[in-house]
Amino acid sequence: MRLYHGSNTDIKEINLAMCRPYKDFGPGFYLTVMKEQAEKMANRVARIYGGSPVLNVYEIDDDFIQMKDLNIKDFGIETSEEWARFVRNNRSKKFTNFTSPECNFDHKYDIVIGPIADDDMALLFRQYENGMITFENMLRGIIYKKTTNQYSFHTQKAISLLRKAGI
Repeated sequence: MRLYHGSNTDIKEINLAMCRPYKDFGPGFYLTVMKEQAEKMANRVARIYGGSPVLNVYEIDDDFIQMKDLNIKDFGIETSEEWARFVRNNRSKKFTNFTSPECNFDHKYDIVIGPIADDDMALLFRQYENGMITFENMLRGIIYKKTTNQYSFHTQKAISLLRKAGI
């Protein structure tokens, strides 16, 4: 399987310590199977932080998801209440129950797979966090929305499965 990561730098070695917290699935290295999505992210990152857009390409064995020594959380391709709670908790600076199965601050999941919360969803999460809307209203705005996918790698064991590839 080929996975893509959009950036403003050629990533020769993945360093989990460089990953930002408060992302959809917790701090980790995020990729997608959608080349166009990663290219858009590369353009966005270069625009925000400077430099030129870079598409980093990785390969991983197709059967990685069956590996018994990995703890993988797979939300599938559709948004759900479980997915919304997980994303809400990982994005929240106020959430502190790190041992909860509904977050990944402690890297309990080596890899998480699922939909991306887009900018519209991020606004709903912020409105909920600020007490402007209820959780149920937030869910109504998120569930059944067409999304794109992401694969996030959170441990060195998971990162070691990725092989840098040429374009």
